[in-house]
This record gives sequence, structure tokens and C-alpha cells, in this order.
Amino acid sequence: MIRISACVIVKNEEKNMVRWLDCMAQLADEIIVVDTGSTDATVKIAEAAGARMFFFTWCDDFAAAKNFALEQAT
Repeated sequence: MIRISACVIVKNEEKNMVRWLDCMAQLADEIIVVDTGSTDATVKIAEAAGARMFFFTWCDDFAAAKNFALEQAT
């Protein structure tokens, strides 16, 4: 059986998280959120929705952050 993992890298996306999480909940088997240093409610919103939360220290390398997110997918 094919499983779908939705992975996203975020920073201060509280205004968009609920909408994205609601959409992904209909499509994906697992939701992975990688936070790169949010100072707003992004993390709390993702955790409340049941997303698997991970943290990545931003190093000005989008590929590194995306690869980290993909490594978390099962």
C-alpha cells in the first residue's frame, strides 16, 4: 500500500498553518512540520493538529532543511 507523507518547512506561518494542516489531513497519512525558528504560534498550532514536529536550525540552506524534513518521513 502506498502511504503519503506531507512535509513542510516553516517559520512564523501561524496565519497559514490551520488551512494547510486541514488540507493535508485529507490527503496524507502523516504530516511532518519542520520549524526553523518560529516566534509565533506556528508550533502550537501544528502540535495541536497532531503533526509530527521537528526542529531545524536555519543555516541559509533550503536544501538542507528540506532534506532533513524528508528524512523524517516514514
